[in-house]
Amino acid sequence: MVSAVMSAVESKAIRRRNWQTNINAWLLLLPAVVLLAAFTHYPILSTIYHSFHSLSRGGTSEFVGLENYTFMLEDDVFWQVLRNNIIFALATVPTSIGLALLMAVWVDKKMAGRSFLRLAFFTPTVLPMIAVANIWLFFYTPGYGLLDQFLKSLGFSGHNWLGDPSTVMSCLAVMVVWKEAGFFMIFYLAALQTIPPELKEAAQVEGASRWYFFRRVTLPLLMPTTLFISINALINSFKLVDQLVIMTKGGPNNASSLLLYYIYEVAFTFQDTAFAATLTVTLIAILAGVALTKFVYLDRRIHYQ
Repeated sequence: MVSAVMSAVESKAIRRRNWQTNINAWLLLLPAVVLLAAFTHYPILSTIYHSFHSLSRGGTSEFVGLENYTFMLEDDVFWQVLRNNIIFALATVPTSIGLALLMAVWVDKKMAGRSFLRLAFFTPTVLPMIAVANIWLFFYTPGYGLLDQFLKSLGFSGHNWLGDPSTVMSCLAVMVVWKEAGFFMIFYLAALQTIPPELKEAAQVEGASRWYFFRRVTLPLLMPTTLFISINALINSFKLVDQLVIMTKGGPNNASSLLLYYIYEVAFTFQDTAFAATLTVTLIAILAGVALTKFVYLDRRIHYQ
């Protein structure tokens, strides 16, 4: 009888401690949960809600169902900027990742001036986007830009790099790769330094070449970092706005307009918040779908240890 009472008391004390632990855990999580809900979840839900409504002339919101989405699918500019964004992502994401990996492997070696090289590669990352846009605008300005000055010194004529639809996207891609590669290099460099040196020593004993070791050992161990970087690079390729405002404003004839800049233009220039919400929901769905596909497909091919 006494043992049963003691067991019940002990069980009650354990439940009380668990309850207190849960309360403490939720209190610790509460600030982060409030901020996440206020600045992430609520704006997303509000955007989805507004994408199914339209503002009337009186300022009231009217439910229009899928009308905004139908208009979006019939909008030629939307398809143009979406195509521009896909081409831009295909050009910048693999190039940034490949260049970042190459730079990380280079500065991971023991050599003279290694710290200076790391600083030089990382410096573009810390520059503000507006400053980066103005720097490259000075390169691309027709007539007296550095690129045209260099071509004229070789006997070639100048070119309006940002005013030509055939070159404007390439110019923007070069600028973005220049800014982002150094940032991604830091992640690769950190990952390279976690690879046990015993693996390289064992490969040398077995007579494996550097390329074989890099392809069979280093790259598989870098796959978690590559997945993380690829998701971030993809998101960055869809959120370019600042440089477009400074350099091209989406021109010429929407040749350099990207999806987020089009959203900005619709919302703040044309004052069509409902259609801007529709475009935003579409952008979120595209990024979420691509990111989910990457996680599901690449996660099976990743070595986390």
